[in-house]
Amino acid sequence: MAVNTGPVKSYLALGDSYTIGESVKKSERFPDQTTAFLNLAGIKVSAPEYIARTGWTTEDLQEALNNSKLRPDYEIVSLLIGVNDQYQGMDTVGYRRRFTRLLEQAIRLGGEQAKHVFVLSIPDYSVTPFGRGDAKTRIAIDGFNSINKQVALDYKVNFIDITPISRKAATDQSLTANDGLHPSAKQYQEWALLLSAAIKQ
Repeated sequence: MAVNTGPVKSYLALGDSYTIGESVKKSERFPDQTTAFLNLAGIKVSAPEYIARTGWTTEDLQEALNNSKLRPDYEIVSLLIGVNDQYQGMDTVGYRRRFTRLLEQAIRLGGEQAKHVFVLSIPDYSVTPFGRGDAKTRIAIDGFNSINKQVALDYKVNFIDITPISRKAATDQSLTANDGLHPSAKQYQEWALLLSAAIKQ
């Protein structure tokens, strides 16, 4: 175990059910697991602050941010949003515009430091029992992810592709929570390992 040195870093987690950890314990959410990994590595990080809720679209997250009074001094800001835009049939042109605005706010909240911001791709829920292997869902999610990846690259923030991990649930039931839709703690751990490694770099 590494010795913690230096000031404590703050972490803001923005998103929807995947961020708030629907169907898992708080300690099993990917932001909490990421924080645990970083602390074990000797990087002091405080407990994550969340602006996330199950069912939120980009519009819902935007409204929540508009009503928040956050200080723009977070050393870590994660952003994972868009699955409910896809599920509700919202258009990709609008998603690009809304996601871009959210990313700009995430950068501001990260002290105007693009390197403080970490965008995670949207998981593919088509592989879950709820998704029933629907090919249209898979294709649609790929389309939304091509947008958030390109916007992330344009703004020079970190992009973490966790979609391949989510697709392993097609053959590994332990990666899906008991609700048959959301990731399990085990899957969130795999996301957290990728995210914590990126943060360390």
